[in-house]
Amino acid sequence: MKIGELAQLARCGTETIRYYERIGLLPPPIRGENNYRRYTTKHVEQLRFIRNCRSLDMTHEEIRTLLDYSKAGPTPDCSPINDLIQEHLQHVTIRIQELQSLETQLRDLYQQCQHPGQVSDCGILENLSKLPLEERSSKSHLG
Repeated sequence: MKIGELAQLARCGTETIRYYERIGLLPPPIRGENNYRRYTTKHVEQLRFIRNCRSLDMTHEEIRTLLDYSKAGPTPDCSPINDLIQEHLQHVTIRIQELQSLETQLRDLYQQCQHPGQVSDCGILENLSKLPLEERSSKSHLG
């Protein structure tokens, strides 16, 4: 199949496919006599795997590791895969906490200006000017 067909089956853009090829997540396709890329069902399966991993916010390196395990064939122990998912889950948990802190800060900031008026009287702008950036970012753990 051509790249457009692969993109349609995997529900992604052709540039995404080319990008995954370029960084080595997707193997390069066979080239036909006309030099067009020719993809197989293996490409569809691997691209869907990659897309599912990305929907879980996995990094390219995490995906590469999982792809390596999936190609290794039957192995007696899948604990490294479980470990990778556990580590990713910990990162997600930390990110959720950071976002909750950010939400609290934004709600507090929003409460500083609940009335129509002139920009010069805006409590939001005034409070953003008062608190040093490093203090604000250290509170949110977002750096």
